[in-house]
Amino acid sequence: MELDFGAVLERWPLFVDGAWLTIRLALVATVSGFAIGTLCAAGRRSRHAVLSRLCGGYVELIRNTPLLVQIFLVYFGLSSLGLKLPAFTVAVIALAVNAGAYATEIMRAGFDSVNRSQLEAAECLGLSRLQVYWHVVLFPAMERVYPALTSQFVLLMLASSICSQISVEELTAVANHVQSDTYRPFETFLVIGAGYIALSLLMRLGFWGLGALLFPRRRRLGTAL
Repeated sequence: MELDFGAVLERWPLFVDGAWLTIRLALVATVSGFAIGTLCAAGRRSRHAVLSRLCGGYVELIRNTPLLVQIFLVYFGLSSLGLKLPAFTVAVIALAVNAGAYATEIMRAGFDSVNRSQLEAAECLGLSRLQVYWHVVLFPAMERVYPALTSQFVLLMLASSICSQISVEELTAVANHVQSDTYRPFETFLVIGAGYIALSLLMRLGFWGLGALLFPRRRRLGTAL
């Protein structure tokens, strides 16, 4: 077999467009998924049994069904309700809901790692419940589980390739078009494989910088990730 990357690489603008859409998809879904996960983690630890069970049911439902099935359910479910949303929006919703379930368990582990004595000390200082959650629970918990969160969100970016099944023109969808035009599938998918590696490294670098900014103690220890 002779490798010929010429016909594939001359379509590099398509790959750049696909990579940019993948980045946008991953960033929006990451932020949304983290917000969902943090709220649901707090809900799972709530004293209200109904809220705790609802959050637990959401986590179990999402974590025990394939992402592709979830994407199809959102895509066709919203259409059947008369909501005609762009494929990108549907993909963001599905990925955010999926990421939120995994982020819930990660953040819950972080919340559970906060010692009860720290909460009692904060209450003795007269901090409100919101201040206690923000300063004593949320940030210390997030710092402890930050490496697990970053790994989960990198996996989310890689999983976004499944969104090509609903015609989202991200990197994998672009590769499918290119390989059908050039009849060079092996070379095409070698190129996007390298592209995904580059995107993963770029995301990890971004998370490292964010961790160094948010958690000065980890920066001093050299463990921002």
